Amino acid sequence: MNNVQQNDPLLPGYSFNVHLVSGLTPIEKSGKFDFFIDRPKGLNGYIINLTYAGQGTIYRNDESFNCYPGDFVLFPPKEPHLYGRKEDESNWFHFWIYFRPKSTWKYLLSWENRIEKTGFYRPNTKVKEELEQLFIKIVEVGQSTTIYSENLAMSMLEQFLIRRAQETSNTHPPNIDTRVLQVCNYLIDTLDEHEFMLDTVAQKVCLSTSRIAHIFKDQMGMSIGEWRQEQRVSRAKILLQTTNMSIADIGRSIGFEDQLYFSRIFKKRIGLSPQKYRYSTQEQHERKIQNVNSLYFFDKQNNTNSLT
Repeated sequence: MNNVQQNDPLLPGYSFNVHLVSGLTPIEKSGKFDFFIDRPKGLNGYIINLTYAGQGTIYRNDESFNCYPGDFVLFPPKEPHLYGRKEDESNWFHFWIYFRPKSTWKYLLSWENRIEKTGFYRPNTKVKEELEQLFIKIVEVGQSTTIYSENLAMSMLEQFLIRRAQETSNTHPPNIDTRVLQVCNYLIDTLDEHEFMLDTVAQKVCLSTSRIAHIFKDQMGMSIGEWRQEQRVSRAKILLQTTNMSIADIGRSIGFEDQLYFSRIFKKRIGLSPQKYRYSTQEQHERKIQNVNSLYFFDKQNNTNSLT
């Protein structure tokens, strides 16, 4: 039996082969979406859920917990997903954002309250409305068809994660070593250079190659080479979305002299070739429009559903 790729992220089979996608899942008892999400191997990126109305239940091995309006749940990569409408509830409306984070978000994605690795956050009354409104706004921006909408949604998501961290941390988050920041700045400034020498990077910060490699990976969660590759691909994505530059010219602008090698690296990271990624951008925007038309916003005051 052939597997058909699902284009609707609310239904099973959607690949989540994107950098950021968002939406609202309107679960009503016996309705179209009234089924349990079951992903034993999780996803490659993160998902944050915000319960807006009703209640849902999250299962993790032999444990479970219920989500009430205002609760946020964070599923990290590869963490199993098993959740759905709470059995005795008539509905569960939850907003969600799937994303692949920037490398500098490492400390923002380590939530204090967890079952296994699944994070849970219930904001206090003081910030509940602020964080809820910000999260919903990110969902809306993430569904926008305008240029740079994904970049804007990612920036707003970083703001949300920082505000959450501010409210939950009694101490200042660990500062990133200035030498690591120097390395990041140097790598960004030299993305167009074909040759990459770890010795040169180490000399910039007056450390041995092994020492700077250790410090960088400890603080950034990946090697220097992996971080540089991530930045190159991120820049290529922006150029593919916003310019008419040829694939070869984009590759050269980020240090790839061989177009085929650039395409191979890009596809390994993103899941699509540069050409298909460029073509898919408009298709994704069209799907987002269809998605918006199919989503419901729950009116808590009137207890009715209305299309956005």
